[in-house]
Amino acid sequence: MAGFTVALALMVIVSTIAVRVDGNEFSHHKEVKILRHLKRLNKPPVKSIKSEDGDVIDCVPITNQPAFDHPLLKHHTIQMRPSFHPRSDSTYTKKEAKTITQVWHKAGECPNNTVPIRRTKKEDLLRPKSIESFGRKPPHSIPKSTTFDPTKGHQYALMSAMNETFYGTEVLINLWKPYVQVPEEFSLAQTWIVSGSGSSLNTIEAGWQVYPELYDDYNPRFFVYWTVSNFFQLLLISSASIDRIILLQLILNSFKKRDGYQTTGCYNLLCSGFVQTSNEYSVGGAYTTVSSYGGTQYEISILIYKDRETGNWWLSLFNDIIGYWPGSLFTSLEDGATIVQWGGEIVNLETGGKHTSTDMGSGYFADEGNKKASYFRNLQIVDGTNTLREPKSLYYSADKQNCYNVKTGTAGTNWGINFFYGGPGRNVKCP
Repeated sequence: MAGFTVALALMVIVSTIAVRVDGNEFSHHKEVKILRHLKRLNKPPVKSIKSEDGDVIDCVPITNQPAFDHPLLKHHTIQMRPSFHPRSDSTYTKKEAKTITQVWHKAGECPNNTVPIRRTKKEDLLRPKSIESFGRKPPHSIPKSTTFDPTKGHQYALMSAMNETFYGTEVLINLWKPYVQVPEEFSLAQTWIVSGSGSSLNTIEAGWQVYPELYDDYNPRFFVYWTVSNFFQLLLISSASIDRIILLQLILNSFKKRDGYQTTGCYNLLCSGFVQTSNEYSVGGAYTTVSSYGGTQYEISILIYKDRETGNWWLSLFNDIIGYWPGSLFTSLEDGATIVQWGGEIVNLETGGKHTSTDMGSGYFADEGNKKASYFRNLQIVDGTNTLREPKSLYYSADKQNCYNVKTGTAGTNWGINFFYGGPGRNVKCP
């Protein structure tokens, strides 16, 4: 029955596609795709704010945001606040992160009942290799347990908690502006909440990143990402306003590579799913206040947790609620996560046949320590009693330690469980 359903879906989609080989027709079709994509992403604002970093922030009515283009959310009722907040069992007083302001706030604020959305421009869609790949992660973007394959281009230095069920995580991460060698590479620091694998892979991710191809600059930006690999959800998307050729290609890709990053999910609000409730923060918004080597350290504080009453996964930044991923988007995450990870990730494209010189974190190895290396501190997970507590055990991993490494910090202070990570990439020992 499933095979018949898939075949029927493909026949319906293919039947809507008129194949033309004329060059002018191809060019016209691409232009139509771009305009259609921009219309889907850029909702009519009640106010627009021009930021000094070149971004345009559109203040979009909260009920008209991209999330509600998702067929599973057509009749979704917005939940403005979670039904509870995880309590902490910490015995020490945590040093809180000081709130830092996104650049666009210097030029204005969004009114109540709107959400600030970074406007997508035509040139944004033209930078990637294809429109279809805009806003999506390259393949192999999730560390598999504690085993890595450095030939895939993505490299990590991280800590992992496993062997139990998790319902969220809270962490503080210091913010840097790493060097990125070529626009197609990125450098990020984030937390992963993971459940399932292969065709059942679900992830929720949040942190900061420098990604020139996506944002057209080298500023660190707050970002979120999610993915769920579910072929039949992809068929549901066919009812949304998505180009039929793009949809067909996504379906064909799902047969070739059934990993969660191939067919669904994306950065920030570039596909429908994440419901934003805050008018204070732009998901994808830039920071110019960053840590300095040997100087002041600036941090972001992230909390992600599951509302057990509604099934929604909530996100907060600096203790301010940003929004949530509705539970209906996920399959394996419905029962909680099996892995939580924290750390750095870079893409190594080996330009010129050499390892990239893209920095991870501050660009200095973990051994440099505080105010020099990058760090994660006050690592906590949410357990089955909705309590924030320190993980019972951690596993640290770095796939190329001569390029980027990770080192545990000292517990028992107001930093709680913490670690340092990072590196410069190409060097004498990492050619």
